[in-house]
Amino acid sequence: MTIMKILMLAAIAGHLLCGYCDCLLTYLPRGRFRFEDMKNNQKLAQAFDGLPLRNPMKSMLLGCLAMFLFFFGYLALCHWMRAYSELCAALMLVGCVCVATFGMAHHVFCGVPEWLYVRLGRTQEALDIINEFFRKTSITMVMCYLGFLIFGVTFFAAVVSGITPLPRWACIFNVLPLMLAFLPLRVGGAGNWAGAVMFLGLFFLM
Repeated sequence: MTIMKILMLAAIAGHLLCGYCDCLLTYLPRGRFRFEDMKNNQKLAQAFDGLPLRNPMKSMLLGCLAMFLFFFGYLALCHWMRAYSELCAALMLVGCVCVATFGMAHHVFCGVPEWLYVRLGRTQEALDIINEFFRKTSITMVMCYLGFLIFGVTFFAAVVSGITPLPRWACIFNVLPLMLAFLPLRVGGAGNWAGAVMFLGLFFLM
């Protein structure tokens, strides 16, 4: 097995693990986390009733490991692209570095508010604190998804244009269109399931 394929397997494992971590933050003992509920403490407190503090903590710590693993898969694709387009490889590298740096911070910053909210007793004051925290750290989320956008658009354009040896239909194995396909399903960790499918498809095509 080539180093490229080993790194892809690491990326699949990383995305699956990160998807699990997202689910720990999304699916609560008494319902599902919804951003709109952050305006209504009664609904939010009910959803978080009985949530073990270990869940958001586990999500934050395992999520860092997960992103460390899948980062190598994206780096491998950037290196592979250099043989066909230096420009595309450079843009993809910018995108994946954005995802790895801001994305890891964003994942932690999603776990911290849940941990704080439960630890502070699910009060209105606790809700005000986590709303302020999330609002002031939201730039990490914007930069993370900007990274996915840069990487996805560049990789998609390179495959569709035919500059790579991949067949043009292989453009479907791309984190961006797959993420858009998963979003309507409203499942936790949609972006990570998309990433796992992308690397699985490319594993057999490359």
